[in-house]
Amino acid sequence: MYRYDNIDKAFVADRTAEFREQVERRLAGEITEDQFKPIRLLNGLYLQLHAYMLRIAIPYGTLNAAKLRKLAWIAKTYDQGYGHFTTRTNLQLHWIKLRDAPQILEHLAEVEMHSMQTSGNTIRNVTADPYAGATADELDDPRVWAEAIRQWSTLHPEFSFLPRKFKIAVTAAAKDRAATKIYDIGLAMRRGRNGELGFEVMVGGGLGRTPYLGSTIREFLPTRHLLSYLEAILRVYNRYGRRDNIWKARIKVLVASLGAEEFGRQVEAEWAKADHERTDLPDTELARIRAEFTPQFETLSPRSEALERAKAGDAAFARFLRHNVHPHKAPGYALVDVSLKTPGLTPGDITSEQMNVVADLAERFSLDELRVNYNQNLILPHVKLDDVPAVHAALAAAGLATPNMDLISDIIACPGLDYCALANARAIPIAQHIAERFADPVRAEQVGELKIKISGCINACGHHHVGHIGILGVDKKGEEFYQLTLGGSGEEDASLGQMLGPALPADKVTDAIEQMVEVYLRERKDGERFLDTFRRTGVTPFKEAVYADAH
Repeated sequence: MYRYDNIDKAFVADRTAEFREQVERRLAGEITEDQFKPIRLLNGLYLQLHAYMLRIAIPYGTLNAAKLRKLAWIAKTYDQGYGHFTTRTNLQLHWIKLRDAPQILEHLAEVEMHSMQTSGNTIRNVTADPYAGATADELDDPRVWAEAIRQWSTLHPEFSFLPRKFKIAVTAAAKDRAATKIYDIGLAMRRGRNGELGFEVMVGGGLGRTPYLGSTIREFLPTRHLLSYLEAILRVYNRYGRRDNIWKARIKVLVASLGAEEFGRQVEAEWAKADHERTDLPDTELARIRAEFTPQFETLSPRSEALERAKAGDAAFARFLRHNVHPHKAPGYALVDVSLKTPGLTPGDITSEQMNVVADLAERFSLDELRVNYNQNLILPHVKLDDVPAVHAALAAAGLATPNMDLISDIIACPGLDYCALANARAIPIAQHIAERFADPVRAEQVGELKIKISGCINACGHHHVGHIGILGVDKKGEEFYQLTLGGSGEEDASLGQMLGPALPADKVTDAIEQMVEVYLRERKDGERFLDTFRRTGVTPFKEAVYADAH
């Protein structure tokens, strides 16, 4: 993984010292909250319903044991002993005291971490395929390019005060595990006719009040021109993006109003004027970054007798293998998903003790590396097949071995009204009730892949628009109701969900999910996923089942 150089270290140290002075001025009453707000947001510090929340950047979702142990210690020392992983691979601490924030940033800097670019109208923390560098279906390691973007974009003087927040995601595989089509810029690596690597550039994706999928404005951009082309996109957006209306300020609205073809034309015109030699990444710098993402794998047998014996003798381990263990590009290794979705608990939450367990496993069994994915789970990316039984046993002892990846209890949920000042309704209890209803692993396997995503407000931090089943919390005269959508996807077959019907009260949501599951099991053909069945049958049979009592 990427390690800070002296420039990185000095930069983060200076920024942390500056923020300490600003916090001291706020605590002394020398500046007002209104004056302090833009300062704290540029350092990832939010003021939520009950306390300050600190959002810590985890660039492209990559951590090592030292970083995760530090996060565990900070959560135990300065928070309530747990953290929350988000759909953008960041970690949130929800019970921070303002006076402690500078010290926390200093502790983060000790392990090459910070909280910049996690808030504000700037280029946010860059995300990437969480299986990067470990899966055989990728053309290149997308983290190399995500790191280049991180370095280029961090406090870029021209793009630090954009019309609105700006998000970039990168993938290099045909399977889109980074949800690139719902980002302001989505970059999907492609191979050109001559074998050259490049990116399909998608612009204008985003969820929230007006959801859009990204539109392709360039089918193939040679990788060497990535930064200059991104700069051209940002310049067009910075020049024409709305600043008079927060709801119309995102680039998705600009692309929709101009049309993708016209927006692309303007980007090409801006790019034609660019000084590519000044902006694009030199080969020497690219090589330096790439060298940080080159783990050394041992030569191993592609088959593990120890794993096969454990599989034959332990049904729980066999189920874990089916759902949480995936092929690796290196023979004899596996990717191991770590579930943060134990039924009945808060999706994406992890205790300090559990963080230390995962850190130990990463250090001992995964080349000192782990990942966060946008589904709010963790990944041990480089585990030897012989070691998978031991990893499973340790995860099970820590309550982290739920075998439910992509199953119905693997629910994405934002913090909702339990924490967030913007929320209209709670998301966490809804997710808990659904997961508990489908906690039986045999039943969950029978249902198969079904992705439920829940947001507590229209800002869509829970990605409900692209859930196979999406749930949106809404306020109706002081009461919490939930709008259901069906048929969304955030992957390579991206689609926005279709509204099911009138919003339901909280106590009817889980029953509605069960009714729709029963329709799916009745209607599916040839092992279809829920999404496939819905796309074949349409919304009618699901709607009739949920609202049958209303007629």
